[in-house]
Amino acid sequence: MNPQLANKSVFTYGVSLILFFLATSSAASEKIDVKGIRYWSSPGYTRVVIDLSGPAEFSTNRLSDPDRVYFDLKNSRLKKEIKTALPVGDGLLKAVRAGQFDAQTVRVVLDLEKIKDFHSFILDDPTRLVIDVNGAEIAKKPETPVVRRRVVIDPGHGGHDPGAVGPSGLYEKNVVLDIALKLKKILLADPFNEVFLTRETDRFISLEERTAIANRKNADFFVSIHANANPVRRVKGIETYLLNWTNDDEAMRVAARENKISLKKMREMHRQMDTLGMILNDLSRDSKRNDSIKLANYIQQSMVTTLNNESSYKSIDLGVKQALFYVLFGARMPSVLVEVSFISNPQEEQLLSDESYRMQIAKAIAKGLNTYTDSAPAEQKVAGL
Repeated sequence: MNPQLANKSVFTYGVSLILFFLATSSAASEKIDVKGIRYWSSPGYTRVVIDLSGPAEFSTNRLSDPDRVYFDLKNSRLKKEIKTALPVGDGLLKAVRAGQFDAQTVRVVLDLEKIKDFHSFILDDPTRLVIDVNGAEIAKKPETPVVRRRVVIDPGHGGHDPGAVGPSGLYEKNVVLDIALKLKKILLADPFNEVFLTRETDRFISLEERTAIANRKNADFFVSIHANANPVRRVKGIETYLLNWTNDDEAMRVAARENKISLKKMREMHRQMDTLGMILNDLSRDSKRNDSIKLANYIQQSMVTTLNNESSYKSIDLGVKQALFYVLFGARMPSVLVEVSFISNPQEEQLLSDESYRMQIAKAIAKGLNTYTDSAPAEQKVAGL
């Protein structure tokens, strides 16, 4: 393992500390509104999201008799119109409750049934507190058919969010959805695959829900598909990302665009992590870092090789990189984000508008997944480290 990569690894709790630091350092004196509570539930995993009007300082504690976890949001108030009691009853949580604990504090309580652990972190623009609750691993019943792998494919953007727009008006959201649908069809040709898409139509899904879908499906792999963009139109190529700290300014720019936050905020997020010396453990448990590195390398290699062999266009290999992508936060399986080409580049936009090129991309991603599954482990490297 590369020592630099090991020392700069970020566990989701570490990410929450960085985002918390940034949030509280710029928080205004006016009260923060708690605007809503959402959750996605499954037998072994539940994600709760608390929607906020702005950055809020918070503390957490766990109590027994009865078993519960609470989060105190400081300098906050509860919006009158929100639902303050949500029954869950999924084997992990009995319910989620919220109330105005005192004039300055909103308390959100998770009534627990039986859990293994929980983690929390803040996402920004819009601000929300995300709480991941994990149960024990569920053993498959003997009569359950053996599924070799379960894949969740995430076509980026959608609905009111077009993603990047090419110089001729091609929308990223449409390109990546078509690639994802083609990839699903290719993978389903193998009867031992189960494949799910976070969206199969032109609709908006929040970043936190996309990860929750992968966790709820107990996926073996999570692949988020995007088309890259750069203000300099001559920039082109293919790159694949995994979740981790980086000092690569260009990688931060890509993550900032996909996270819908400013590059300044993205840089500050990484800078504070470096300055505070966040050397965290257990990343391998929560984001399967080593497996994600292998998966990213197999997909990247397959993309470049396939496109170079099957078309007259020679792709530029920008390599495997890392950054703090919100959509990968909290993923419990090997997970990557693929930037298939630059839609901002006129030549690559034209290619992306061609159905045969999109099919080649889908075949290449499928081949990368197959190689990961079928090949013996090999030493992999992350670009820049």
